[in-house]
Amino acid sequence: MRTLLMIFLVGMLAAVGYFAYSAMAVEGEPIPTEGYVALALGAAFSVVVGIGLMVLLFFSSRRGYDEPPHFR
Repeated sequence: MRTLLMIFLVGMLAAVGYFAYSAMAVEGEPIPTEGYVALALGAAFSVVVGIGLMVLLFFSSRRGYDEPPHFR
């Protein structure tokens, strides 16, 4: 069973490598400068949102908002 799983995972890795290579080797116009700017802004925005959510999670945990309610 473990061998079958390893064969399946290595096959998936090979397929991903093939598709990644074929996507990079496509002929045509390169990405314009505006595309790179949009890509960089989108990545930066995603990182900022991720950091903000982790900060909120940290403060929520520190202040006890994540604890179950205690009824009297």
